Amino acid sequence: MDKQKRHMAIKQVIADQTITTQDELAHALRRHGFRITQATLSRDMKELGVAWVYTPAGSRYMLHTESEEHRLKSMIGLEVDSITSNEGLIVVKTLPGRAQGVAELIDGLHHPAILGTLAGDNTIFVAPKSQRKTPDVLALIRKMMTTAQ
Repeated sequence: MDKQKRHMAIKQVIADQTITTQDELAHALRRHGFRITQATLSRDMKELGVAWVYTPAGSRYMLHTESEEHRLKSMIGLEVDSITSNEGLIVVKTLPGRAQGVAELIDGLHHPAILGTLAGDNTIFVAPKSQRKTPDVLALIRKMMTTAQ
């Protein structure tokens, strides 16, 4: 099975179960049909940003959200086909099914010049706070997409 599916399975197992050792994670992955060596598992965990976290309920492995956000941002530029605008609205075209994820990252900027986004399947409308802010928001989004690659 390919690496992307294995990474998705690792994230799912860590989100659904309390995993305290790499051996527990390897066993859980075997139950999902993945045969994995300890070296590969360790490398995958590092790539995904899986961290050993101390919680009130005890220590466990968790996906480090900052690492996941950075990984998503690094792929986001690949999902955008075009960015255009008129005087008061910015339209971002994405690959099919990717608009909501890209819009979530734009919303996550919490930029004061962005009023909000509206996403369909492959199109995002970005509403600047005012028409005067449209060029600034357009530049911000273009920079976000080009520096992400």
